Amino acid sequence: MDEKYFIKWAAPARNDLDEIIEYIAQTNMTYAIKILDKIELAVKKLDTFPRRGRIVPELERYGYIVYREIIVAYWRIMYKIENAIVYIMAVIDGRRNVEDIILKKIILRENEL
Repeated sequence: MDEKYFIKWAAPARNDLDEIIEYIAQTNMTYAIKILDKIELAVKKLDTFPRRGRIVPELERYGYIVYREIIVAYWRIMYKIENAIVYIMAVIDGRRNVEDIILKKIILRENEL
């Protein structure tokens, strides 16, 4: 039987998602709901195969290989796996220069789990 993983959102990652959806909803509520559903479904699928995401390239360059990501439309959902828990650490707009914000959104959030 395949191992099941528990999905846990770091509070700031949930805030990232809320802010993204609220921003989109200001101009297109239907699209906001569609994106929310897609992101939540993609995250939910990590419960059976969390290693499907790639290692975050911007972090890998600095030796941080525990962080992975899946991409949904323009958004990068960054997470790490510990034991049987997948921690969602950040949801970042991939159109931005994420290298500038990754330390804040990923590494510094380690203490918030």
